[in-house]
Amino acid sequence: MRYDFSQQVLRTDAAGMPLDWISYQEAVHCYHLGRVIYSCGSMLYKVHGGINAVSGLQSVLEINSIIATDGVAQSKWHHRPNYTPPLTNETLFSRDGYMCMYCGHELGRVHLSRDHITPISRRGKDVWNNVVTACKRCNNYKAGRTPEQAGLQLLAIPFTPTHAEYVFLRGRRVLADQMEFLKAHFPRTSPLRKRLHNAPS
Repeated sequence: MRYDFSQQVLRTDAAGMPLDWISYQEAVHCYHLGRVIYSCGSMLYKVHGGINAVSGLQSVLEINSIIATDGVAQSKWHHRPNYTPPLTNETLFSRDGYMCMYCGHELGRVHLSRDHITPISRRGKDVWNNVVTACKRCNNYKAGRTPEQAGLQLLAIPFTPTHAEYVFLRGRRVLADQMEFLKAHFPRTSPLRKRLHNAPS
């Protein structure tokens, strides 16, 4: 059986709160250090190790799609009330479904840009609640104006993702069981929850 070793593993803390995505090498390292408390989800791959000199048997490690680890300091800081995930174009585009929030066209990353609703030139800030995904054509047309001044209407209200939402947005190819696990940590009013619910299966 062939395994896709590019598939990411979802790592959580001991309480089951999502932390980040790790590679299979990092997952194996966590097992080697004895830091994996439990695992769940589907089995992604089997990793074969060395051969026992006494038994002659080769060790085999099964890596699941979700693993919980202990001793992770990062599990504390993202629960703070003032925590805000880092803003990058990749996660911004993912938040907005790779869709221009002005014309509604879904486009590839190369055709998209970060638009400041209140322009920086008008003292707008580079924060989640003031930025949206815009195609380069709409962004150039809007220029240094507000959407109202440019005669444009936003298709969705921008929002700051929680850490669990941010982890989802950073996933390269999120499996169904990983998605369901992350969705359980989304706020009930999460726009992402609604979008995923309405997405074609």
